[in-house]
Amino acid sequence: MNKIFNNLIQAHRPLIIAGPCSAENENQLMETALALKDIEGMLLFRSGVWKPRSQPGSFSGIGEKALDWLQKVKATTGLKITVEVGNAAQTEMALEKGVDVVWIGARTTVNPFYVQEIAEVLKGSNIPVLIKNPVTPDLPLWIGAVERFQKSGLDDIAVIHRGFSLSSSAPYRNAPEWHIPIELKRHFPDIPMFCDPSHISGNRKFIQKISQIAMDLGFEGLMIETHPSPENALSDADQQIKPEKLKEILSELRVSTNNMNDPLFKNNLNILRNQIDSIDHQIIELLAKRFDIVREIGDYKKLNNVTIFQLKRWQYILKDRMQKAETSGLERAFIKELLEKIHEHSIYIQTQIHQQTETP
Repeated sequence: MNKIFNNLIQAHRPLIIAGPCSAENENQLMETALALKDIEGMLLFRSGVWKPRSQPGSFSGIGEKALDWLQKVKATTGLKITVEVGNAAQTEMALEKGVDVVWIGARTTVNPFYVQEIAEVLKGSNIPVLIKNPVTPDLPLWIGAVERFQKSGLDDIAVIHRGFSLSSSAPYRNAPEWHIPIELKRHFPDIPMFCDPSHISGNRKFIQKISQIAMDLGFEGLMIETHPSPENALSDADQQIKPEKLKEILSELRVSTNNMNDPLFKNNLNILRNQIDSIDHQIIELLAKRFDIVREIGDYKKLNNVTIFQLKRWQYILKDRMQKAETSGLERAFIKELLEKIHEHSIYIQTQIHQQTETP
């Protein structure tokens, strides 16, 4: 089987995986694929054959018959096809029907048992695999899913960032939490990363914005749900777009380069980065000094039998530092989160001090 994801890092950006959320009928698939096949960077035609729905009674996919439709799409358009698999039986069926790429959905990635089950079936097939992030913002789970397929001998792998299910993700369906895919990229720098703006957005009006952020962050490609008649789609109608709208979005994307070959640019950038390095070192040294004082205060509180947490002091710190942040042009939410992290660690340090027993 030919490699698909290996060596994509330097390929055309964005690479596109597109197609309907669900395979509804043969005509719908063929109409969509014919409209997409000539898009520059079109890599894979996607469609949901089995749909893991949150509630029973929702459209859960056509099943095996849709795989035959997709084979006709492949034969007619020349597009490679990809489907989601969620268990061993679905995986075996996808392999038998000649699916080019399988993707592991967010509800599957969250369960190591399912991931391992699928990896065992794929062992020896060398089929390319796309791995979506788990529904929860759990980086080790995502890393673990990649490693399970690698340990099964599969090395043609890419990942998809589709956002995370949080209690507050407005205005999106799933919170982007961009720092998590960025950290995953640090672990796997040679694995291509796609963004799924359809599932992050939950609403087609945000797809352009999310796609642009993904390009600005250096993602290799996009997976976008595309339907000839989105308003009549049997699943995820609000987040699907017509093929012509996809072409419009792609034409308006600003795609930055990852390469920095201009000597003048590299020199100026290094000057600024050196300044950041110096400031970061100062921040770390200041934090170390702050926590040294926290330890002194912890000892003093213990000696005088005073509680660790002092509400009035904490309220003062928040109010004072937030005012300082505002006058310095810093975002209040960021500073509040930073202060809470520092305070949390300070509480931890002083708790450890209070729990120490005196040496006789």
